[in-house]
Amino acid sequence: MAKILITRALPEAVYDAARALGDVDIRDQTIPMTAGELRGALAIYDVILPTLGDVISAEMLADFDQPRARLLANFGVGYNHIDVDACRAKGVAVTNTPGAVTDATADIAMTLILMSCRRAGEGERMVRAEQWEGWAPTQMLGQHVSGKTVGLIGMGRIGKAIARRCHFGFGMDVVFFNRSQVADLDVPATQVPDLETLASQADILVAAVPGGAATRHIVNAQVFAAMKPTAHFVNIARGDVVDEAALIEALQTGAIAGAGLDVYEFEPKVPATLRALENVTLLPHLGTAALEVREAMGLMAVDNIRAHLAGKVPPNLV
Repeated sequence: MAKILITRALPEAVYDAARALGDVDIRDQTIPMTAGELRGALAIYDVILPTLGDVISAEMLADFDQPRARLLANFGVGYNHIDVDACRAKGVAVTNTPGAVTDATADIAMTLILMSCRRAGEGERMVRAEQWEGWAPTQMLGQHVSGKTVGLIGMGRIGKAIARRCHFGFGMDVVFFNRSQVADLDVPATQVPDLETLASQADILVAAVPGGAATRHIVNAQVFAAMKPTAHFVNIARGDVVDEAALIEALQTGAIAGAGLDVYEFEPKVPATLRALENVTLLPHLGTAALEVREAMGLMAVDNIRAHLAGKVPPNLV
């Protein structure tokens, strides 16, 4: 019977499905595994179901001629915490859970767009602090969202879902930058050649690209300098796609009007300078935080495990 490790507490439905496939151990903690724990797991288990923060590096894998674990069934669409090339070289397959996260993540993008542009976080803090003196015609004037231009960095599944919400829900014009040409769109949208062009046109700039070395700090000081001083930036991708120091400077100096963030460069650490700013909305990585979504993600990971144990190619191999 296959030995399976689930590295983080997940919904019960996921446990039930996994137990039908083998001998399952559940690490019922919320923090990532340490390097030592992961090294041990690679030697002990046939399959590991890791998630964000469970860093599996080339250095770690170098300790093995071939680890016992032959599948890392990642819980999440993003897998920049796993060195996929190093895994492949050691005969370890890696899968993820795309599709299940798309709508939930796009919904969080819209939440942050609205909260940032309409200063909702700032207003909520005012009410809680008992500093609200009542309605006034010029109180906390934000930016209207309907009819504006949204610029999307990345036009994959999530980018397309955001585009649909922005265009059909709010009548927004859609422009986007993508490293490859995108043709299969069901929303009127214009692809631009570079990030600076995108930033200069957008009233709201949204990062929706995978994390990893290829996209690290793709949003940097040059991008913020190209944005309008009235524009807002939203990140629902990975924290390291943004140069966080450059973002803080842009917010502090008024180079951009505001930002909405669900992820952070050194997550879960959020700099005090960022937390002190009123013109930024900060969420604790809520992108897929709905029970039915997390269940669907877990069950997709189990589907990948099932296929692997049956000697088949997992449906979501990366």
